[in-house]
Amino acid sequence: MTASALAPTMPVWRQRSVLPGFGLTLGFTLAYLGLIVLIPLGALFVQTAGVGWQALWTELTSARTLAAFRISFGFSALAALANAVFGLLVAWVLVRYTFPGRRVVDALIDLPFALPTAVAGIALTALYAPNGWIGELLTPLGIKVAYTRLGIIVALTFIGLPFVVRTVQPVLEDLEKELEEAAASLGASRWTIVRRVVLPAVAPALLTGFALALARAVGEYGSVIFIAGNLPNVSEIAPLLIVIRLQEFRYADATAIAAVMLIASFLLLFLINALQRWSEARSGNRA
Repeated sequence: MTASALAPTMPVWRQRSVLPGFGLTLGFTLAYLGLIVLIPLGALFVQTAGVGWQALWTELTSARTLAAFRISFGFSALAALANAVFGLLVAWVLVRYTFPGRRVVDALIDLPFALPTAVAGIALTALYAPNGWIGELLTPLGIKVAYTRLGIIVALTFIGLPFVVRTVQPVLEDLEKELEEAAASLGASRWTIVRRVVLPAVAPALLTGFALALARAVGEYGSVIFIAGNLPNVSEIAPLLIVIRLQEFRYADATAIAAVMLIASFLLLFLINALQRWSEARSGNRA
């Protein structure tokens, strides 16, 4: 037995790195994470716990709060579902086809990332108002978008589309066309190729994009309040209700609603991480 075998092994997390400064950077990372993320979130839960279960339950089960939750989560799910369908189509067109202005369209997909949400809300309201460019075409058909629930879905779809497209697009680019050609040579129809070859390959990425769009839409505020109408029990979202409670100096009620939104965000984050791990595992199995 050699001396190196007898020497105690250093734990993996304490092994020397080629680059110095591990302890300093780790301490800075933990301190930054604690000050910016953990302490504020912990303070929110502590504040919520101090409200009292009776007051907490009263606020969370009120008709206005429950309606705000239904609108926020329900319409966010509808918008994320719409983005999953149309985002997949947009990603497919950008990857599989070449056409004039393709680079411009590809760049415009990222516009909701760079555009302030308030500006997006004002722009959508101007377009879909009864006298707007799109609204004046929909009004004769009896379709009203601005200041209705439909406007909420439009705004949430607008801000969530890039998450699906940018998640699915790299998977479509890496998908081998030889698989589709082999399926076609065996007599598979186009729909069969899409259903048995393309969709199984992009399903994990599509679900991840759906979860990302859902998480983004649940907490959206700026683009929605301009186009929603903000009527209690009709088109009032939960983030707006939090702001209203703060303006009414009802801090305990605002904290209770915020705590529910925070728990929902944690659950969505856990779902996104699980989907990403599943996608990586499927990719490894295919490799």
